Amino acid sequence: MFNALILEQHDKKTIAEIRQIDESRLPNEEILVAVDYSSINYKDGLAITGKGRVIKAFPAIPGIDLAGTVLQSNDQRYPVGSKIISTGWGVGESYWGGLAEKVALKADWLVPLTDGLSTKNAMKIGTAGLTAMLCVQALIDADIKPDDGEILVTGASGGVGSTAITLLAQLGYKAVAVTGRAKENSELLTTLGATRIIERGEFEEPARALEQQHWAGAIDTVGSKVLAKVLSQMNYNGAVAACGLAGGFDLPTTVMPFILRGVKLLGIDSVYCEYDKRVQAWQRLTTLLPEKFYQQACTEISLNETIHYAEKIINGQVTGRTVVKL
Repeated sequence: MFNALILEQHDKKTIAEIRQIDESRLPNEEILVAVDYSSINYKDGLAITGKGRVIKAFPAIPGIDLAGTVLQSNDQRYPVGSKIISTGWGVGESYWGGLAEKVALKADWLVPLTDGLSTKNAMKIGTAGLTAMLCVQALIDADIKPDDGEILVTGASGGVGSTAITLLAQLGYKAVAVTGRAKENSELLTTLGATRIIERGEFEEPARALEQQHWAGAIDTVGSKVLAKVLSQMNYNGAVAACGLAGGFDLPTTVMPFILRGVKLLGIDSVYCEYDKRVQAWQRLTTLLPEKFYQQACTEISLNETIHYAEKIINGQVTGRTVVKL
């Protein structure tokens, strides 16, 4: 028997409960993992509260991120006792996820824990940090250099945004943070490396087709009218890495930024990202993130607190990452 957060649906309403289940109920997969740490992402918040169509079948165990120790293995890449990370691949959505003391997974969904990284710090990074690294790398690949100008980061108080701010600062970029909680989080964001803070309200007004140029690059976690506003303000040949839709999945813009300023809109996916790119991203994260990131941008909770924190993350009341100790 082991403890898990179980989601069930009754009369189209999601019911979340912490309870024990038998190991025999786990799916028959290649790797059995003892979960050390998981986390709560925005997607987990949607699943646990039932406010988004995240879970594909009930009963379910959410948790799209996990790190732990291999207990049983049918794959020589991951011997018993080795440490692993799992993010993406529908885990916590279509398959039982990391908000449990044990989980059964396909070997291809895993990456080895990077040397120098603990399972706890891996979950302080999680899907949010992996996505942030992929966004930063996309801007680098688009030839956006530190001397080209400021890099805007929307949703900067969240997990992706706060990690992106840190990574950009470590690489010598001038990172500008956009947040709806500037008063509460300006000190933290400045500590992580933001050169200045902008209130989100400035980006919520409808965008004109083209506005004054401000940004050499941008990382957007919000979507909708915020992304439209960002696109209208990009420098000539600027690039925007888009990875989120917290503000909506529509995009009320025109082709003007793309055909008159050569702006590039780069879509970032961390769910089905290929193995080699994942491994490279985890290695860069381990190298680039300073100790202050792990100390200041994360909160640790127990499994029993996850339901409460799911509500908080959906209501925009959580700064940085939230890790769950199993």
